[in-house]
Amino acid sequence: MKAEQFSDVVTGHGEGPVWWPDAGLRVCDGFAGRIRSLDETGRVVADQHVGTFVGAFRPRESGGLVASNERSFVLIDEAGSVQDLGELWSSTRLRMNDGGCDPQGRFYCGSMTFSGDSPEGVLYRLSPDGQVEAVLDNLFIPNGLVYSADGALAYFIDTGTHAVRVYEVDEDGSWGAMRIVADLAGRSPDGMTIDAAGNLWVALWGAGRVVCLDPVSGREVESIEVDGATQTSACAFGGADLDQLFITTSAQDGAGGPHGGAVFVASPGVRGRLPEPFAG
Repeated sequence: MKAEQFSDVVTGHGEGPVWWPDAGLRVCDGFAGRIRSLDETGRVVADQHVGTFVGAFRPRESGGLVASNERSFVLIDEAGSVQDLGELWSSTRLRMNDGGCDPQGRFYCGSMTFSGDSPEGVLYRLSPDGQVEAVLDNLFIPNGLVYSADGALAYFIDTGTHAVRVYEVDEDGSWGAMRIVADLAGRSPDGMTIDAAGNLWVALWGAGRVVCLDPVSGREVESIEVDGATQTSACAFGGADLDQLFITTSAQDGAGGPHGGAVFVASPGVRGRLPEPFAG
């Protein structure tokens, strides 16, 4: 299956797409520090400035957004005002990357070195009351994070390990035992989403492709090719019936192909799920 180009090149480093009712599709333009809103034709209709970098965001139940700045979490109200919750570290070698929310409405985002070649990253969890906890450490490039429909499993990618992991989730929401869902040795799994049947859709950085994985066996059951953009970074289901798969791409370091930084779309014949919002 091939994806179609949905937008022009609208980001330098596209990441973290989110489709939400009445808001449509929004994507992160990472190193520009902004979230871009696209209409149904793929045209940019609004920008929300976050900070010096943005890798992930989610809608808030109270209105507005929660997002990650370069070294902190931020809250954005419905008017677009940004409240920075304070730096989590001072080193300029590290920045935030990808993330998402759990069924309890807590927002997770992971840090990484700018080069991504050293396991110094930490997955942080922001609770609605403002408390921040470290969930995992020794990470290279923390990326896709999604939950099973019942909230009992958390799927997570550390791109540097070339694997998709799954963690058992305790009743209090803490992560427990881990196993490898799929070892994608030789490939670089990046952002990830989940469909209504529980299958995992994983963007492969450098491959110009999104693959669908069975969450139990790890078997590849579908593949979507993205022509003209090799740095496929993340994906999300959207549209009125949640049956369109939007795919972000990047032109980071001047690479990524002639259409790197454009958004692509495919209709894989399945429906997705809305992401969990932040409860704050």
